[in-house]
Amino acid sequence: MRHWILLLSLFVGLTTMAEQQAQTVHIDNPATWVASDLNAYTGRTITFDEPWYVTYVSGASIYVSPRRLFSPTNQVLPGSSEYASMLTLNRNGSVLLKGVSGYHRTGERLHDLTVTVSSTSQLTLQSCTWAGNTREELMQGIDMAAIDARGPHTLLVCGANLQYYLTQQVGFDSGYGPRDDAEHQKQRKKVSKALATINADIYGLVEVEQGPYAQAEIAADLTRLTGRTYKYVSDNTSASGSYTKSCYVYCSETVEPFGTLYSTSTGVKNRKMMQCFRQKENGEKFLYSINHFKAKRGSGTGSDADQGDGQGEYNASRVEEAKAVANLYDRCRTAFNDDNLLIMGDLNAYGMEDPIRTLTQKGMVDLHRYFHADSSYSYVYYGEAGYLDHALCDTSLLPQVTGMTPFHINSDEQDKYSYTSSDTTMFRCSDHDPVVVGLRLSNQAVYTKADMLVVDSKLVIQNVRQGHLRIYSIDGLLVYDKALGSTGAQEQTIDMHSIPALTKGLYVFFLYHDGVTLRKKIFLQ
Repeated sequence: MRHWILLLSLFVGLTTMAEQQAQTVHIDNPATWVASDLNAYTGRTITFDEPWYVTYVSGASIYVSPRRLFSPTNQVLPGSSEYASMLTLNRNGSVLLKGVSGYHRTGERLHDLTVTVSSTSQLTLQSCTWAGNTREELMQGIDMAAIDARGPHTLLVCGANLQYYLTQQVGFDSGYGPRDDAEHQKQRKKVSKALATINADIYGLVEVEQGPYAQAEIAADLTRLTGRTYKYVSDNTSASGSYTKSCYVYCSETVEPFGTLYSTSTGVKNRKMMQCFRQKENGEKFLYSINHFKAKRGSGTGSDADQGDGQGEYNASRVEEAKAVANLYDRCRTAFNDDNLLIMGDLNAYGMEDPIRTLTQKGMVDLHRYFHADSSYSYVYYGEAGYLDHALCDTSLLPQVTGMTPFHINSDEQDKYSYTSSDTTMFRCSDHDPVVVGLRLSNQAVYTKADMLVVDSKLVIQNVRQGHLRIYSIDGLLVYDKALGSTGAQEQTIDMHSIPALTKGLYVFFLYHDGVTLRKKIFLQ
């Protein structure tokens, strides 16, 4: 017995010593970190002083990185040198983490991560704390503060891709969506729980088959689950002839359709709709455009072939669809005598791709970038996050937008938790995250404007008492991220020399203040 006690004491002592000897490692610039940087620590146990992220999950294998990986064309111009650089960094930016137990999603954060470095491609987990983007945190529902950045909204608008919501009227032999009614009933439960949790006043939905049947079913479920009365806008047709369609479901207690439903047949039919809605409380109106552009994959030829610039196939067709939506807006703003426009839906293009820039060049504001800079996403493809599900508005509606947020219940989840599984939660009800926009419709929405400028190597921030500052290199890499505390002063100053990552060159500064985002390009000498 005494020998066992001595051996146990020795084991505990060695374990404690190993933990004490774990070296603390700081990564100066996570944005440019690559797995080969682990070479100096091979065979050693180390602790990272900043959180790491789960970047990709494949079965029981979990890959991690000191940064979240983003789709290059979500942040930089397609085909550019920055695109090529980011693509290379992404391919070498993750490492396999062994010894993990339990369920984990992409985007989860590992704090105080202690690992043994087996090689530059594999780490063995010793300990960590999981906190950030977990299911448990999201079960609390939408962070309302994220969509109330400028004060309480009076309307909540949601855009959601339902990943082929298929009712029994169309049959289950199309090769898409649920394979039988039992699967659809599981799909129905997951979708209705998600939409009821959001509790929006208007839903713009895409990938819905047999429109009126599915819309009626969704409206009935929302009425039952929320206690509010929901109806739908019918386009008086059933099967789309092109697999799915776009449509609207709305709470008739708070809003009502105003005038005729408009659509355009350019590109894929029945997927680009525009409807004017009027808020019953104050009579204010806005145009809501819900869309689903042509997919990135297929067999495109000519200008629709994959150009190798990161935009995939049928990019030219998606550009034409974007132009068609802009033209439809011109028709509707005249018909309804209203400029307020909100564009949402799965546009199958990331934030810096041609279809989105076609809309922003026509005066539309990308609300993902406006409120969240380069950190926003609604879709994850092989570990790379980005937003295919958009929210854009014209400049007249912008002051009336209280905020926007993607609700990350789908894109970070593993496929095995979809409606083909036994999981009955709202998670993975689709492969895309719903996007939620808060509105406070008014002709008198005015907000304080902040400003920032560089004087004598100092960044001077004006008219901001509390906010957030992010600085990105011109190729879209985050180099500085800081919350600005409340100082009581109308002006705050930051010495640029105190930020080691900043060298001479062009940078993009994002300043968040009361829900308003100020974006400036500043050249540092």
